[in-house]
Amino acid sequence: MKKAILLILALSIPATTWPQKPIVSDVWVSDQGDGTYKNPIIFADYSDPDVIRVDDDFYMTASSFNAIPGLPILHSKDLVNWQLIGHALPRQFPLDHFSKVQHGKGVWAPSIRYHEGEFYIYYGDPDFGIYMLKAKEAAGPWSQPHLVKEGKGLIDPSPLWDEDGRAYLVHAYAGSRAGIKSILVLAEMHPDGTHLLNEGKMIFDGHAAHETIEGPKFYKHNGYYYIFAPAGGVTFGWQEVLRSKNIYGPYEHKTVMHQGNTDINGPHQGGWVQTQSGEHWFIHFQDRIEYGRITHLNPMTWNNGWPIIGKDMNGDGIGEPVRAYRKPNVGAIHPSATPADSDEFDNLELGLQWQWQANPKNTWVFLDTGAKRLRLFSDKFPDDATNYYEVPNLLLQKMPGESFTVDTKMIFSPSDKNLNERAGIIIMGRGYASLALEDREDGIYLVYNTSDDAQHGNPEKAIFAKKINSNTIYFRLSVTADAMAEFSYSENGKSFKGLDTPFKIQRGYWIGAKIGLFNVRQKTTNDSGFADFEYFRLRK
Repeated sequence: MKKAILLILALSIPATTWPQKPIVSDVWVSDQGDGTYKNPIIFADYSDPDVIRVDDDFYMTASSFNAIPGLPILHSKDLVNWQLIGHALPRQFPLDHFSKVQHGKGVWAPSIRYHEGEFYIYYGDPDFGIYMLKAKEAAGPWSQPHLVKEGKGLIDPSPLWDEDGRAYLVHAYAGSRAGIKSILVLAEMHPDGTHLLNEGKMIFDGHAAHETIEGPKFYKHNGYYYIFAPAGGVTFGWQEVLRSKNIYGPYEHKTVMHQGNTDINGPHQGGWVQTQSGEHWFIHFQDRIEYGRITHLNPMTWNNGWPIIGKDMNGDGIGEPVRAYRKPNVGAIHPSATPADSDEFDNLELGLQWQWQANPKNTWVFLDTGAKRLRLFSDKFPDDATNYYEVPNLLLQKMPGESFTVDTKMIFSPSDKNLNERAGIIIMGRGYASLALEDREDGIYLVYNTSDDAQHGNPEKAIFAKKINSNTIYFRLSVTADAMAEFSYSENGKSFKGLDTPFKIQRGYWIGAKIGLFNVRQKTTNDSGFADFEYFRLRK
């Protein structure tokens, strides 16, 4: 009797799925267990985060670019311990466009808000315009994206519903599409949030002193309109705040956080949130290049109507980010929790941490619930691709820390139709490295391949190949603190042999490198081979 195999699509993962108990990573935990936390609160690439509080719950979303499912939804009770509870975007629109890999495109800098009993997310797609989704529950289900404003280069939208019932949207421009940047524009929006009522007015010009101002987040507090907006670029920028009594300005502005004398570069772009006890906090990112834009939490205080984010160490009125601090006062103590990274493939659903490089087909991945294995069927290598950078069916997740080790066991079952199938483990950025089994005419080979410049179409290099007598293999990938990837393998699961050529990890397009699994073939068939994975375990 054949084992029952349950189809798992990215679309079929229920948005309302919550972890049964807190997940705690073996790689990175921010909560120190003594009433303090260390930054980053999430050592993973949740870029351009935005955060809100609804009653006693905090919710966060972040940029997801071309990765699917997109628009991650994270939940916390204390701003330190976060769990991934779903995604708002199971498919990216337009569907045909995002069926191919679109590196660096898609979802840029979303804002999440709660208004009149509904959650809203606004995001900019630099090639199509500003979209809005909404849901009754943060975990979903979410509506399909609605195009609020069509146009190229419209990015980083943030809404505000005023006390008089009128609604507004502030946004920035991507110079690569619009031909202009470094300005913020405010438009009135229909109160239902579905469309803009005018073309908008420029309310801030950053060209003189705050070039590349973008990522605005819109608030009203104590009679002032506040816009929190980063400037200066991703890696070495700072956090600016604008304020005005009139929604259209003129806006005063002040730098409220910069790197200062710390080793935390470019601290900026995120969301301001207030706890139940009245404390103010700011969640933002730090660009760690190969690791992506990792998530920090900083205290926020007020001085003469201006916020100070972090700690003002030299009395200049500008905060510097903290490396460690006391946890926020939320009226209770909550257990440690982190987004998932390891997966034993023993649930009815694929772990929420997994993403594809494009809108998925329903034939790529299944869970064998009887054997408790993940099955990847091979899919044909794209005709117009020269390497794996343009392969959509890579099952990937964010790196969870500065240094860690991944172990997986794979059983390779290639087709008997000579499809030149290859399946294994991969670390993917603008360049990549993979260790895999490959089906050739004379048998199965263990192969190690790298590409130092995959983004420009350079073919990969075959570094190592060895014929083996088994279709069962154990792969190990170790990432070191200097962003080097070292691969090893075992045929018995006990003694591992390391490869002599480590790989220098490369960042992706606006993202950090990712790790994961794949199964690709070179030919068309009516029945492909497959690879079964028994686990994907991460540890320090």
